Amino acid sequence: MTLVSSPAPNLDANLAVALDALLTEQSVTRAAARLRTSPAAMSRTLARLRRVLQDPLLVRAGQAMVPTPRAEALRDEAAAVVRRLEGLLTPSSGTDPSALRRTFTVQASDLVGAALAPGLLDLARRRAPGVSLRVLAEEWEAGPALREGRIDLEIGAIDHVDPETRVEELVTLRMAAGVRAGHPLAEGILTPARLAAAEHVAVSRRGRFTGPLDTALAEQGLSRRVSAVLPGHLAAMALAAAADVVCLVPTALPGRPPSALGDAAHAMGLRLLDIPLPLPPLTIGMAWHPRHAADGAHQWLRGAVRRVLRPGAREE
Repeated sequence: MTLVSSPAPNLDANLAVALDALLTEQSVTRAAARLRTSPAAMSRTLARLRRVLQDPLLVRAGQAMVPTPRAEALRDEAAAVVRRLEGLLTPSSGTDPSALRRTFTVQASDLVGAALAPGLLDLARRRAPGVSLRVLAEEWEAGPALREGRIDLEIGAIDHVDPETRVEELVTLRMAAGVRAGHPLAEGILTPARLAAAEHVAVSRRGRFTGPLDTALAEQGLSRRVSAVLPGHLAAMALAAAADVVCLVPTALPGRPPSALGDAAHAMGLRLLDIPLPLPPLTIGMAWHPRHAADGAHQWLRGAVRRVLRPGAREE
């Protein structure tokens, strides 16, 4: 003899909610009122439930309706299913930072990482003690780290993101000339010719000797000598603090609040000189993948980064 199994009942979410209301109220009229529908519509739903579950569920007993044994067995399970559905489909009420247990991975340059880490860890210590921070170095070439979920945020000069990536500008900076206190350029008026005649250290992840400063000097008929190219600003500033070389340092625009990105230069004892040439500003932003847009923990991270790198910003 061949046994043929019957197909599983097709019980959608709406039927589960209706079943819970009917078994709780044991009345078509009260169940209809609970779900804000008409008694006629609820009667049709009960008929459909009877067909799907192959059981009367509720039967007349005088003026009332009473559950069948199958209905009694289903009552608690139906209520539990509805509670799970409500939890699944109810929007999040927000994230409590103090309850977070998460490690965030940020890709940033050495200078951005040095400016970000102290402030971000201080905020985490006070508001979200379960949060840890991992800072990865910038990649040589634009990579799909955000799309692949290898990093939570990219912070820096954002110019190579995927089309779906969200980008927010944090702060716009200008470039200043950083020199040690006893450097000859620290005395007198800094002119394009004096700047060009000095020895320079350049910052480039790709090892490039030229940049916007060379373009601006060329327009004046000038050129500079770059004696070293280093991959990060911190190494270049350390060299400038120890030798007679000039490095470019991001700093706040005139009239703007000081930025944490300038703290490292002052800590190293560098003097920052205004460059007498029109250089393009440097915009520092943060980028993230849309998968994290509504995540409460990630929203806290973005708010904390704003507060550290953009003076006057608030945490989310």
